Amino acid sequence: MTRNSRPVAVFDLDNTLSGTDHRQHFLQRRPRDWDAFFAAAPHDPPLARGVALCQEAAEECEVVYLTGRPERCRRDTVAWLAAQGLPEGRIHMRRGSDFRPARHTKLEVLRRLGRDREIRMLVDDDELVCDAAEAAGFAVVRARWAAASEELRDAQGKGGRT
Repeated sequence: MTRNSRPVAVFDLDNTLSGTDHRQHFLQRRPRDWDAFFAAAPHDPPLARGVALCQEAAEECEVVYLTGRPERCRRDTVAWLAAQGLPEGRIHMRRGSDFRPARHTKLEVLRRLGRDREIRMLVDDDELVCDAAEAAGFAVVRARWAAASEELRDAQGKGGRT
Protein backbone atom coordinates (compact mmCIF):
# COMPACT_ATOMS: atom_id res chain seq x y z
CA MET A 1 0.00 0.00 0.00
CA THR A 2 1.36 3.47 -0.83
CA ARG A 3 1.59 6.20 1.75
CA ASN A 4 -0.98 8.93 1.38
CA SER A 5 0.79 12.28 1.43
CA ARG A 6 -1.84 13.88 3.66
CA PRO A 7 -1.09 13.33 7.37
CA VAL A 8 -3.73 12.29 9.88
CA ALA A 9 -4.82 14.21 12.98
CA VAL A 10 -6.61 11.95 15.48
CA PHE A 11 -9.09 13.45 17.93
CA ASP A 12 -10.80 11.96 20.96
CA LEU A 13 -14.34 13.17 21.69
CA ASP A 14 -15.30 13.14 25.37
CA ASN A 15 -13.56 15.96 27.28
CA THR A 16 -11.50 16.77 24.20
CA LEU A 17 -14.10 18.05 21.74
CA SER A 18 -17.21 17.68 23.90
CA GLY A 19 -17.85 18.57 27.53
CA THR A 20 -19.18 15.73 29.65
CA ASP A 21 -19.74 17.55 32.96
CA HIS A 22 -23.52 17.45 32.62
CA ARG A 23 -23.54 13.63 32.44
CA GLN A 24 -20.91 12.71 35.00
CA HIS A 25 -23.56 12.06 37.65
CA PHE A 26 -24.51 8.87 35.81
CA LEU A 27 -21.04 7.51 36.62
CA GLN A 28 -21.20 8.47 40.28
CA ARG A 29 -24.01 5.98 40.92
CA ARG A 30 -23.46 2.37 41.86
CA PRO A 31 -23.93 0.60 39.60
CA ARG A 32 -22.88 3.13 36.99
CA ASP A 33 -25.59 3.96 34.47
CA TRP A 34 -23.71 3.63 31.19
CA ASP A 35 -26.83 3.69 29.03
CA ALA A 36 -27.89 7.06 30.47
CA PHE A 37 -24.31 8.39 30.31
CA PHE A 38 -24.06 7.71 26.58
CA ALA A 39 -27.68 8.67 25.86
CA ALA A 40 -26.90 12.17 27.18
CA ALA A 41 -23.89 12.64 24.86
CA PRO A 42 -25.88 14.42 22.11
CA HIS A 43 -26.38 17.28 24.58
CA ASP A 44 -22.66 17.78 25.24
CA PRO A 45 -21.47 21.35 24.78
CA PRO A 46 -18.55 21.79 22.41
CA LEU A 47 -15.18 22.60 23.98
CA ALA A 48 -13.92 25.67 22.13
CA ARG A 49 -10.19 24.86 22.38
CA GLY A 50 -10.65 21.33 21.07
CA VAL A 51 -13.01 22.38 18.29
CA ALA A 52 -10.66 25.15 17.14
CA LEU A 53 -7.67 22.78 17.15
CA CYS A 54 -9.62 20.22 15.14
CA GLN A 55 -10.70 22.78 12.55
CA GLU A 56 -7.15 24.10 12.32
CA ALA A 57 -5.72 20.59 11.90
CA ALA A 58 -8.20 19.90 9.08
CA GLU A 59 -6.47 22.52 6.94
CA GLU A 60 -3.44 20.23 6.51
CA CYS A 61 -4.61 16.85 7.80
CA GLU A 62 -7.29 14.28 7.36
CA VAL A 63 -9.20 14.28 10.65
CA VAL A 64 -10.00 10.93 12.22
CA TYR A 65 -12.04 10.57 15.41
CA LEU A 66 -10.99 7.93 17.92
CA THR A 67 -13.37 7.44 20.81
CA GLY A 68 -14.05 4.90 23.50
CA ARG A 69 -17.77 5.44 22.99
CA PRO A 70 -19.52 2.21 22.02
CA GLU A 71 -20.51 1.60 18.42
CA ARG A 72 -24.21 1.98 19.34
CA CYS A 73 -23.54 5.74 19.74
CA ARG A 74 -22.44 6.24 16.12
CA ARG A 75 -25.56 7.97 14.78
CA ASP A 76 -25.68 10.46 17.67
CA THR A 77 -21.93 11.06 17.40
CA VAL A 78 -22.06 11.77 13.65
CA ALA A 79 -24.96 14.20 14.21
CA TRP A 80 -23.14 15.96 17.07
CA LEU A 81 -19.94 16.40 15.04
CA ALA A 82 -21.92 17.84 12.11
CA ALA A 83 -23.89 20.19 14.39
CA GLN A 84 -20.61 21.61 15.71
CA GLY A 85 -19.29 22.23 12.20
CA LEU A 86 -16.44 19.79 12.73
CA PRO A 87 -14.75 18.20 9.72
CA GLU A 88 -16.10 14.96 8.36
CA GLY A 89 -13.86 12.05 9.10
CA ARG A 90 -13.73 8.38 9.92
CA ILE A 91 -14.91 7.55 13.41
CA HIS A 92 -13.35 4.64 15.27
CA MET A 93 -15.61 3.47 18.10
CA ARG A 94 -15.43 0.71 20.68
CA ARG A 95 -17.05 -2.61 19.79
CA GLY A 96 -19.86 -3.42 22.21
CA SER A 97 -18.06 -6.37 23.79
CA ASP A 98 -14.63 -4.73 24.08
CA PHE A 99 -13.96 -3.52 27.62
CA ARG A 100 -10.18 -3.27 27.43
CA PRO A 101 -8.70 -0.04 28.80
CA ALA A 102 -8.67 2.86 26.34
CA ARG A 103 -4.87 2.97 26.35
CA HIS A 104 -4.88 -0.46 24.69
CA THR A 105 -7.77 -0.03 22.25
CA LYS A 106 -6.71 3.42 21.08
CA LEU A 107 -3.05 2.49 20.67
CA GLU A 108 -4.12 -0.48 18.55
CA VAL A 109 -6.07 1.83 16.22
CA LEU A 110 -3.22 4.38 16.08
CA ARG A 111 -0.76 1.69 15.06
CA ARG A 112 -3.12 0.44 12.37
CA LEU A 113 -3.62 3.98 11.02
CA GLY A 114 0.11 4.64 11.14
CA ARG A 115 1.02 1.65 8.98
CA ASP A 116 0.40 3.62 5.79
CA ARG A 117 -0.11 7.20 6.99
CA GLU A 118 1.78 9.80 8.99
CA ILE A 119 -0.01 10.44 12.26
CA ARG A 120 0.59 14.15 12.79
CA MET A 121 -0.96 14.17 16.26
CA LEU A 122 -3.26 12.48 18.71
CA VAL A 123 -5.38 14.86 20.79
CA ASP A 124 -6.80 13.16 23.90
CA ASP A 125 -7.65 13.97 27.51
CA ASP A 126 -6.82 10.54 28.91
CA GLU A 127 -3.34 10.74 30.44
CA LEU A 128 -2.85 6.96 30.20
CA VAL A 129 -3.70 7.00 26.48
CA CYS A 130 -1.37 9.95 25.96
CA ASP A 131 1.45 8.23 27.86
CA ALA A 132 1.05 5.01 25.85
CA ALA A 133 0.89 6.89 22.54
CA GLU A 134 4.00 8.92 23.35
CA ALA A 135 5.86 5.78 24.43
CA ALA A 136 4.96 4.26 21.04
CA GLY A 137 6.42 7.28 19.24
CA PHE A 138 3.27 9.25 18.40
CA ALA A 139 3.05 13.04 18.76
CA VAL A 140 0.47 13.88 21.43
CA VAL A 141 -1.49 16.97 22.41
CA ARG A 142 -2.88 16.53 25.92
CA ALA A 143 -6.40 17.96 26.07
CA ARG A 144 -6.36 19.55 29.50
CA TRP A 145 -9.07 22.12 28.84
CA ALA A 146 -12.00 20.20 30.38
CA ALA A 147 -12.64 19.61 34.07
CA ALA A 148 -11.09 16.33 35.16
CA SER A 149 -13.47 13.64 36.36
CA GLU A 150 -12.31 10.82 38.60
CA GLU A 151 -15.26 8.69 37.45
CA LEU A 152 -14.43 9.18 33.78
CA ARG A 153 -10.71 8.59 34.41
CA ASP A 154 -11.57 5.32 36.16
CA ALA A 155 -13.88 4.31 33.30
CA GLN A 156 -11.15 4.99 30.75
CA GLY A 157 -8.30 3.38 32.65
CA LYS A 158 -9.98 0.39 34.28
CA GLY A 159 -13.54 -0.01 33.12
CA GLY A 160 -13.00 -0.08 29.38
CA ARG A 161 -16.13 1.94 28.85
CA THR A 162 -15.06 5.14 27.15
